[in-house]
Amino acid sequence: MRPSLYFDGPIGKLNWHVLRMLWPYLIEFKQRVGLALLCLVIAKLASVSLPFVLKDLVDGLSNSSAKELISVPISLVIAYGCIRLLNTIISEVRDTLFGRVTERAIRRLGMAVFEHLHRLDMAFHLERRTGGLSRDIERGTSGMSFLMRFMVFNIVPTILEIILVVGILFYNYGYAFAGVTLISVMAYGAYSIVATEWRTGYVRDAAKADSVSSTRAIDSLLNYETVKYFNNEQYEAKQYDVALAQWEEAKRKNRLSLFALNAGQACIISVAMTLMLGMAAYDVVQGEMTIGDFVLINAFMMQLFIPLNFLGFVYREIRGAFANIERMFDLLEKVPSIQDSAGASNQLLSQGRVSFEHVGFSYDSRKILNDVSFTIETGQKVAIVGDSGAGKSTLVKLLFRFYDVGDGRICIDGHDIRALTQSCLRQAIAIVPQDTVLFNDTLIENIRYGRPEATREEIDAAIKMAHLSQFIESLPEGGETKVGERGLKLSGGEKQRVAIARAILKKSPILVFDEATSSLDSHSEQAILTALKEVAKGHTSLVIAHRLSTVVDADRIIVLSKGRVVETGNHSELLAAKGFYANLWRVQQE
Repeated sequence: MRPSLYFDGPIGKLNWHVLRMLWPYLIEFKQRVGLALLCLVIAKLASVSLPFVLKDLVDGLSNSSAKELISVPISLVIAYGCIRLLNTIISEVRDTLFGRVTERAIRRLGMAVFEHLHRLDMAFHLERRTGGLSRDIERGTSGMSFLMRFMVFNIVPTILEIILVVGILFYNYGYAFAGVTLISVMAYGAYSIVATEWRTGYVRDAAKADSVSSTRAIDSLLNYETVKYFNNEQYEAKQYDVALAQWEEAKRKNRLSLFALNAGQACIISVAMTLMLGMAAYDVVQGEMTIGDFVLINAFMMQLFIPLNFLGFVYREIRGAFANIERMFDLLEKVPSIQDSAGASNQLLSQGRVSFEHVGFSYDSRKILNDVSFTIETGQKVAIVGDSGAGKSTLVKLLFRFYDVGDGRICIDGHDIRALTQSCLRQAIAIVPQDTVLFNDTLIENIRYGRPEATREEIDAAIKMAHLSQFIESLPEGGETKVGERGLKLSGGEKQRVAIARAILKKSPILVFDEATSSLDSHSEQAILTALKEVAKGHTSLVIAHRLSTVVDADRIIVLSKGRVVETGNHSELLAAKGFYANLWRVQQE
């Protein structure tokens, strides 16, 4: 089975550091937060006053004479209805006020995570699992919404209500009623915490299984073609079912532990309610309480334990929310290994002179490049050729600064690329990669991606130069044709021509072609090579090639073998030398 990433640690203790990290996202609407909290207090005071109105109503009905039975209850009933309506309206106003705060905070945080993920280096993205990462972000934002709403609008008001109710019971009915209420609340809270700690492992396993199954499904769908090529639909289904079986077992244990938790909480509530009502009934029989007092105590207990019962669920969810948010903030705290240096220059690079000076690079302790030096003058076309694994594509990744060189340096227009901002550097280079990946959008929008602000006339010119016009005109929807996920609706050659048009549109001084014509037939290849030769005039061109026939016109050819430059010269000079290049040429010709 493919390995799973993420969920490599337990859902641990409530990390209050998360709240400090959330704070900047909350203070954007200070006034709204203040008004929402004021509404919360008013709503809770109205809620606590309802049992008193109910008590007066019952006592009024019990003690009123026949003439008073009409006037007294009606006024109290109206008061009861007005207070309940006020409570509802204030609560709705509170939710509306705070909803904007929550939504904006989620938007800000989601944007921060998205931008940060794009800032992370190539090493992170080579190891990430798209499905698991997507689920982490999704759970983190939903956890943030839950935490912000329920922390403010459930836990805080419930604690406030407990304090008010215990104080009222102690003041009006003595320490016994207040003591039973306080002890039952403390027992409920303690049991909820202990039981939730116990079932934390099951919650973690269920979440982990959920991520693994999601990652498995997305990974399989992203590699749809490979699955079809090898006729492995049943194999993928079996592997997915294994992941789902683990999820099912984890959810079963999670459900059983939830039953134990809920049953214990219900038992504590039932015992407390029975004890309180028994004590109240006894005092009514003894004449120390009225029927209204009995109703008031019953109303208070119902009013207190309904949100308290919900508080058990909230605590469990807050545990998960803290863990999910923490995982998302862990992503934000990952530091990219490739960063702009302090005072990095944002200078416009217009000449396009590139030089590799004694460049060495290793990956995972494996030496890839060793003392590589060459220069591409402005307007020159230089090709890099060599056997597989020689380090040709690594040169491109270093030029784009996806990795930093281990030794030596790379300069553009005399500037060490490490002294430039990454944005400035990459703006100066346009590339046609070997494996062209397109967005699931229209052909026109995929080409426009090279320069989003380009006009339609510029896009059409790039299409013409890339020899895409005839293909686009043959489509029923023309340039508005959707290319499918990762460009699956297009052939390899069609995708590569879109990539060429995109690179042309970028109008950068440096053009990089990494096996740019490898998926084209001979006729298309010659046509595009002619166009590229035309486009490359006045530009610096770096061509990574396997097919030597495509680079015979290069000003200079650099021959790599095992990470070292073994030969350099133009096509004729290298053939005359009868060395490594000449041998490659002979093999390909044969």
